[in-house]
Amino acid sequence: MKQSANLSSLREGERCCIGELKLNGRMRSRLRDLGLIEGAYVECLHRSASGDPAAYLICGAVIALRNEDTSRITIEKTAVTH
Repeated sequence: MKQSANLSSLREGERCCIGELKLNGRMRSRLRDLGLIEGAYVECLHRSASGDPAAYLICGAVIALRNEDTSRITIEKTAVTH
């Protein structure tokens, strides 16, 4: 079972598949260069005490992203976490 959400809603330990980047300009380009493209798998490794930023495993690299940016990235969450 799949449900659509934003990357900012991912909890620690959950994995997802990237749907769409609703960002423009330099940030969109930077994230795509880091491997955050449609169909890529991402895992939330850790959230700061306040919940922002969070660390994500993307294409073998750990990247910290702010909720301001991840709230504009759609994902497909699966019922199974890894």
